Amino acid sequence: MSSFPCLARFVSGSGQVRYRLGDRLVDRYLEFVAGRCRPNTLRAVAFDLKAFFTVIGKDPVEVAAADVFEFLADQRGDRTVVRLADRESGLSARTIARRLSSVSGLYGYLVARGDTPVGVNPVPRGLLRRCEVLGLRFEDVQVADRRLAVVEGKGGHHRVVPAANRFFDALGAYLHDERPAGARTDRVFVVLKGPRRGLPLSAEGLDEVLAGARRRAGLDHATCHELRHTCLTRLREAGMALEAVQAQAGHRSIESTRVYLHLANDWLAGEYRRAAELIDADTAAVAEMLAVQEAVVR
Repeated sequence: MSSFPCLARFVSGSGQVRYRLGDRLVDRYLEFVAGRCRPNTLRAVAFDLKAFFTVIGKDPVEVAAADVFEFLADQRGDRTVVRLADRESGLSARTIARRLSSVSGLYGYLVARGDTPVGVNPVPRGLLRRCEVLGLRFEDVQVADRRLAVVEGKGGHHRVVPAANRFFDALGAYLHDERPAGARTDRVFVVLKGPRRGLPLSAEGLDEVLAGARRRAGLDHATCHELRHTCLTRLREAGMALEAVQAQAGHRSIESTRVYLHLANDWLAGEYRRAAELIDADTAAVAEMLAVQEAVVR
């Protein structure tokens, strides 16, 4: 284990290029990938896993979701220096997304085997959305401008979004009344109780917070994803332009925003009536203009 991860390239007895990193389970996974993917994909997965374990420095079976977040932050690089082309820092969003996919693939394999200490995939589902909350740092909170910098968004994309005054009111109350004063992290949201008190909140911890909120509200279900849908739908129903909703959501394509929204029937009916009335008014105006022109010609 002392040499792990050390990437070694070799040729199998059948003449195929293979890779090893020096850990039994990881190397078995690379053999698994080799039997199902093209050589370029195998090479990319091997290099991605080497990058991950080089940064994390842990035995593969000991990796937790918090380590994945730390890896993501490392890959983002120095946020004070950004490229002019895409306003991003560190590695490209596509490369980061691919590396996370490789890590998730490894742990999906280890969980599926059923004979390893790994019981859950440490790369949480919806990671590149929930991490917008879990990855929020104090330097990302722009109180004067009432904005938040999202630097660990889906696909690694950077964006700045406005936030309501009541968010900052709630944030102030949390920092004053709940967040442990001795917490040694720049992450805004941390664990409030137990042995991990003061450490960055994990995806599992966020799920526990949400479960408690569901119980208190008497709801059968309310996931982070559903709350996101509801918020964006209400913004659209309140008259926010579709392009603005797209920017707020961080969607790369406006078609994604169209599909994403769940618009209430009453709102949809109202929008249809408003549009139909405008069309009818335009049609009537055109007809009137043509009638005037015809009368003038006569």
